[in-house]
Amino acid sequence: MELKKNIKRTGLAVADLLLPRVCVVCGGRLLLDENHICLHCLADIPLTYFWERDHNPMADRFNAVIQDGIMETDGQDIVYERYAHAAALFYFSSDAPYRHILYALKYQGRTDLGRHFGKMLGVRLASAEAFGDVDCVVPVPLHWFRRWRRGYNQAEIIAEEVALALGTEVRTDILKRVRRTRTQTKMNVEEKGINVAGAFRAYRKGASPKHILIIDDLFTTGSTVCACFTALRAVFPPSVRISVATLGFVGGA
Repeated sequence: MELKKNIKRTGLAVADLLLPRVCVVCGGRLLLDENHICLHCLADIPLTYFWERDHNPMADRFNAVIQDGIMETDGQDIVYERYAHAAALFYFSSDAPYRHILYALKYQGRTDLGRHFGKMLGVRLASAEAFGDVDCVVPVPLHWFRRWRRGYNQAEIIAEEVALALGTEVRTDILKRVRRTRTQTKMNVEEKGINVAGAFRAYRKGASPKHILIIDDLFTTGSTVCACFTALRAVFPPSVRISVATLGFVGGA
């Protein structure tokens, strides 16, 4: 075992001489024992610690969007929803260097970053009572054309690592994106809600889960994950909890 470890370290050292690895955040050269992010940037990463708090800004925002959707069902039966759990790994800001984590994952094919930080998120969720009974992890699906063009779904990459940490499975068969949506980067809250309305459809297959965890890369207004929530709730009763987790959360630390 020690021999294999030494061989691996030697190989990595040689590779670093030929093609130096750099920190995804600051761009500095990584040391031999550093992976994807240098120790300095890792120490300063703006963690949310939302997994330690049932009520947090992300969960409050998510539940507010859910309740707004319920109140818009004029003339229909109002379904009581329990307070939904939500957590993100770190605070995201478009002018902070940590944005490079999500940009590289989403636009530069850096699926290794999705796995690395997805594992970090999963380990923290596994330590939280609120997420301890999750038995189904569902990534926000991409439209087939966008997935074909990109080659992967970044939410699915993250979901695989989260599911592994939670000791459960990823389900990509119960939630589908049935309508292609426009990029939401420059949309306001109302426009985002309209853009994703009806974009997803859920299917009830196999044994019903008890606690579904929706996974995405970034939580901004909550419109996308709420649209997923609405689709899932259409086929799963209120007894099935639906929570959400992402790598990034847009909001003040």
